Amino acid sequence: MELFKNTNFDFLRWKWPFIGASLVLTAAGLISLAMKGGPRYGIDFKGGALLSLRFNQEPPVQKIRDALTGKIHGEISVQQISGKPEVLVGTEIANEDELNANRQIIEETLRSTFGASNGQLDLNNSSAEQLIDRLRDPLLQAGVAISEQDLKDVVTGIEQYRASHGGLINNFDALSSVKGVTPQVLAALKKECSLGPFTILSAEVVGPKVGAQLQRQAILATLYALGGMLVYIAFRFEWIYGVAAVIAVFHDTIITIGLFSLMNKEISLTVVAALLTLVGYSMNDTIVVFDRIRENLKLMRRESLESLINISVNQTLSRTVLTSGLTFLTALSLLLFGGEVLNGFSFALVCGIIAGTYSTVFIASPLLIFWQNLVESRKKKPGAPSAPVSKGPAGPGKGPAASAKEMAGARNRAR
Repeated sequence: MELFKNTNFDFLRWKWPFIGASLVLTAAGLISLAMKGGPRYGIDFKGGALLSLRFNQEPPVQKIRDALTGKIHGEISVQQISGKPEVLVGTEIANEDELNANRQIIEETLRSTFGASNGQLDLNNSSAEQLIDRLRDPLLQAGVAISEQDLKDVVTGIEQYRASHGGLINNFDALSSVKGVTPQVLAALKKECSLGPFTILSAEVVGPKVGAQLQRQAILATLYALGGMLVYIAFRFEWIYGVAAVIAVFHDTIITIGLFSLMNKEISLTVVAALLTLVGYSMNDTIVVFDRIRENLKLMRRESLESLINISVNQTLSRTVLTSGLTFLTALSLLLFGGEVLNGFSFALVCGIIAGTYSTVFIASPLLIFWQNLVESRKKKPGAPSAPVSKGPAGPGKGPAASAKEMAGARNRAR
């Protein structure tokens, strides 16, 4: 499918406004990072506790955040999982001993906020020992003859039923199907217990040392990806092509991280995954254009390099609009409708796709022109030594893409 045919847009005419905009965005992002002491890392990187909660209805995220603010030390994040009545509550902790304290505060705060009865045991957030202790005396007082082992078996059956229903029991009468839950036991449950609207599914801890290690690994993963692509493109094309492509991708990454800092958004592991996805996506777009430039260098020897780049970009315009446009719409949909958990991931993709699409044309391609102009200006200086002929895989002067000197020589010979 070809959306545009025989277009002749002068893209490089607008290179300076785009380069200027990139410099402004990059400077603003770096200044913001410097003023804030670096990126705002999430709990994944700086350490903390992460609790997963499930509700029996749509979770009131803002109400949860307001209820917990001020009661737990440090930063609190509340994120809803898209498509599920679940939220992730993240809290800062100085050590793992604070996890149980924070869990108790969260449980008590949410129970009081969402109307659990005072003095009753929350059946959806109780342990087996708590439930046994709560039922033992009421059953004895009611004259129910039940041994300690039978009581443990009943409680085990209730826990299994709760686990099989997503951790939440919505109706006491539903427990009548559990083995050992007689009408007397059910009456005791209704009297002594309440059914809270939420349950704590899991509680995880990321220590400060683990967080620092994750930071280092995330940075190394990004640098290794850029380095590997530089080596590949330098081998497949010419070294200046590899440098131009890596600078363009580095530009995309810096702008995206800078926008995160300017908008005070957290960088989590999902954001790092988005950045690595962005590195590969942006590099792929750049390679497509560079490959067309390489092909046209053999076919259009009379064209100037700037004109040849414009032709190559026009020839790949349909492909760029289709791939980048559709990917952008998908990422934008995630940003608008994906919920809080996917917000950072989708925001990074949206910013990166925009930056990556224009950096191929207005950042990477002009670098080739600047390099050619630099080489040719040096050649014109009196007594300047001639630049060495680049050696590609096919031998001297016959690599997959001609060097700047070879390009100029080919055009002179054609004239």
